[in-house]
Amino acid sequence: MNDRNPTFAELDRDGAIEEAAAKAGINRSQFLRRSAFAGGGLIIGGLPVAFSLAQGTSKGDVDILNYALTLEYLEAAFYKEANSGGALSGKLATFAEVVGAHEDAHVEALKKALGSAAVAEPKFDFKGTTGDSKTFAETSMVLEDTGVRAYQGAAGLIKATAILEAAISIHPVEARHASWIAHIIADGGSSPSPAPEAFNPAADMDTILAEVTATGFISTESGATPSSPSSGTPSVAG
Repeated sequence: MNDRNPTFAELDRDGAIEEAAAKAGINRSQFLRRSAFAGGGLIIGGLPVAFSLAQGTSKGDVDILNYALTLEYLEAAFYKEANSGGALSGKLATFAEVVGAHEDAHVEALKKALGSAAVAEPKFDFKGTTGDSKTFAETSMVLEDTGVRAYQGAAGLIKATAILEAAISIHPVEARHASWIAHIIADGGSSPSPAPEAFNPAADMDTILAEVTATGFISTESGATPSSPSSGTPSVAG
């Protein structure tokens, strides 16, 4: 196995995530801060949703939810493979089992909310990264950190309060995942901090999409012709 660990820029080589983000119009730096959200949403699979796609939900909001769903498909599949592979033990095995269940719940909730508008799940090839504990941990940290930045960066573009509530209910869970895996890695003698900064800057989708242009974990069975991956396996960004 290549000793270099993958960045998130290995995860969407056929453009599934990029296409969903482009449809949502998330391609520029737009950050709006919102501190209060209306309550009383219908709980669907643990996700607060109080909207109907047939009753005036904007196409942009639907596309943002599909963008989130694509990211959640990716994470859920990654942990499913890791949990079934038998390479993990101890704290990593516990982490993968718990987080995998969370990501499955996110997928199901988003699919129920979107109904027939939900995008189909892509096929994945994680290239052996779930079969080695160190590579699994480093890849998981990248996935969770990217999820945090993606949800944070998209929040200001969401028009419907109920959909914002749905997205914001997932965002802190992804942040907890990121802190948890960073703590596990640090316990192994490495240096990531579970809480490295007082503030967490959001990433706009230009930044996210730049990171996924050389992806390789989403397979190309649909016949898409992806760009060539970068040589070697990119190292994980700290």
